[in-house]
Amino acid sequence: MTDPTAAAAFESRYLRDVLGNFPTSVVAVTTIDDDDGAPVGMVVGSFTSVSLDPPLVSFLVDRSSSTLPKVLQAGRFCANALAADQEWLCRQMARKGVDRFDGVAWTRSDHDNPILGGVVAWVDCTIEKTVELGDHFLVVGRIGDLTVESSVKGPLLFFRGGYGDYRSTAQLLLDSHLGR
Repeated sequence: MTDPTAAAAFESRYLRDVLGNFPTSVVAVTTIDDDDGAPVGMVVGSFTSVSLDPPLVSFLVDRSSSTLPKVLQAGRFCANALAADQEWLCRQMARKGVDRFDGVAWTRSDHDNPILGGVVAWVDCTIEKTVELGDHFLVVGRIGDLTVESSVKGPLLFFRGGYGDYRSTAQLLLDSHLGR
């Protein structure tokens, strides 16, 4: 039987290095700041489906996030699945102390959340529950609306500390046939 406290003995860097072998999608979580009406956003690599009935999704965010309080205050968010060609947007949404929406095309969802231009898909939610877990918060959202914006674009992925994309076997064969 493994000692449940043994995980705490791992050094943070080693833990990150090993867990970095699990690829994650890159998602920009967006809302509108209730105080000034400005769009706000942050990047998460932990977005997942929770339940089909009721329709729930979730993401994890570090406790030190300065954006999370704004999302919680708004009580709603849009999860935007970034496309493989949007690494620049990911980096911009992750920066502190800048206007994360500078030069970014977006529209408002029916729930008044920013839907980013050029994304693969988006899911518009109201916050159902927030749970404190270790050094993160788990935010669970009830889906109000969702759509696939592009069935052609691949998602931006985070893997082993870097960004990449996903191409299906069919796409790889086609690219090979076309000499790409």
